[in-house]
Amino acid sequence: MKAATVSELKKELSTRSPKELLELCLRLSKFKKENKELLTYLLYEAPNENGYIQSVKNEIDNQFEEINTQSYYFIKKSVRKILRNIKKYIRYSKKKETEADLLIYFCVKLKRMSPSMNRSTILKNIYDRQITMVKKAVATLHEDLQYDYEMELKDL
Repeated sequence: MKAATVSELKKELSTRSPKELLELCLRLSKFKKENKELLTYLLYEAPNENGYIQSVKNEIDNQFEEINTQSYYFIKKSVRKILRNIKKYIRYSKKKETEADLLIYFCVKLKRMSPSMNRSTILKNIYDRQITMVKKAVATLHEDLQYDYEMELKDL
């Protein structure tokens, strides 16, 4: 089965009644955890973006505490998993401020982690790539916000 394009779906959804749309959304939420998470964000978290950012930061803290520090192999795998989750939360929000906030927080946690990430080339590369991503996101923001984020980047 070939999936329809977004514009085709939009046209079809515009012809449906509100009750049918509700049923479609609920049915869609039953299939994938990500669909349910996105609906949760849109319905509950989107009005309070700062609360959303704080809850994601708390989750990042918990994930960093659970990292197995026995070897750099396990650290690398855990860090990539944390980063994958962060990227998912950034996709839900679609806001550059949220992206910059979360990636800066990730970089701070990675830099403060023990054992040091500087002894692992892979972790250092992950860190450098995220700094580059933060700079790209910050470049699209308002000048005042750019200045604030630039100051945070200098601390890193």
